[in-house]
Amino acid sequence: MRGTGWELPTPPLPRLEGRIEANVCVIGLGGSGLSALARLQKNRVRNLVGIDAVGVAAGAAGRNGGFLLAGPAHFHHRAVQTWGRAAAVELYRLTEARIEEMARRWPDLVDLRGSVRLPGSAAEADDIAAHHQALLDDGFTALPYAGPRGERGLLVPGDGVFHPAERCLQLADRVWDKGAWLYGGDPVEVIDGTTVRTAHGEVSAGVVLVCVDGNLQRLLPELDGRVQTVRLQMLATEPVAFGTAQHAMYHRSGLDYWQQRPDGRLFVGGCRDRGDGEEGDPVQEPTDRVQNALDTLLTDVVGVRARVTHRWAGLVGYTPDHLPIVEEVRPGVWAAGGYSGTGNVIGALAGEALADAVSGRPRHPLLDALGAVAG
Repeated sequence: MRGTGWELPTPPLPRLEGRIEANVCVIGLGGSGLSALARLQKNRVRNLVGIDAVGVAAGAAGRNGGFLLAGPAHFHHRAVQTWGRAAAVELYRLTEARIEEMARRWPDLVDLRGSVRLPGSAAEADDIAAHHQALLDDGFTALPYAGPRGERGLLVPGDGVFHPAERCLQLADRVWDKGAWLYGGDPVEVIDGTTVRTAHGEVSAGVVLVCVDGNLQRLLPELDGRVQTVRLQMLATEPVAFGTAQHAMYHRSGLDYWQQRPDGRLFVGGCRDRGDGEEGDPVQEPTDRVQNALDTLLTDVVGVRARVTHRWAGLVGYTPDHLPIVEEVRPGVWAAGGYSGTGNVIGALAGEALADAVSGRPRHPLLDALGAVAG
């Protein structure tokens, strides 16, 4: 069956028609865009508009693996080697704190069951050992993992899983109730200065925040080359024995991943390196080649034979250095995206960082951490 296992009844948003004015227009109603709108409201910014090509959590924000992992896209030891210890440690601390905050704020959605990194080769086992030691060296909690079938890996107990689409729906309800206007059903055709135009309407805004991960470069062509759209695919099974996946499971450096939901279903994703055309300009549809590889992953690595009930894909943005884009790209136009497959946590921080930047608040610590990398 095609369709995401995260599906929820989502009321359609009204279509933007005619011309309206706003202090801030946020493009993208996923985790980043909705976090930006919530932060703007906290900062007492009024007259806010959010717009999405389809609707709330219609893109990768509602179609991802549902993992909450501390750190940026690079594992911690690689981040230290690439960006320096100070920046790497700060990025890890920021994301670790955000996961704890999300668990407090959405206790019914977030399960801090920890994440496990499993090796796909002897060389990766050595890399996991270096990853483990780097976390310990910088005061973070990490434990050796021994699985029920003799698997050895790394357990990060503070990581977790959640329902990404439900979180977005709850955020959308909150910002709507507090006065933000949300629109969907038409993609943005052009951003002209700080005027946002769709097929049927336009928003004349003081500031525009583009909070889009996949296909960010389509809206902002100046980012072409700095971010590339990548298709990530998943499947869901019928319920299986509880305890099949007690943690958020990462395999082959995150190319493969799976978790078990509270109702017993397995959500399995990855295998993009087994596909063809997964990078560049893919469509948000699953393909036979990757889905067949996911079937093999399910039986041969996860160790489960179960009926597959859903197959789906999502589009995300990857950057060459695996650092997110969180910056003003034109006068009055800011961008957040390029999370390189780990947007659930750092994407929320990025949306808030943009909101603080345009509402006269003190500089967000995420921008300081990213600035330390550049420095």
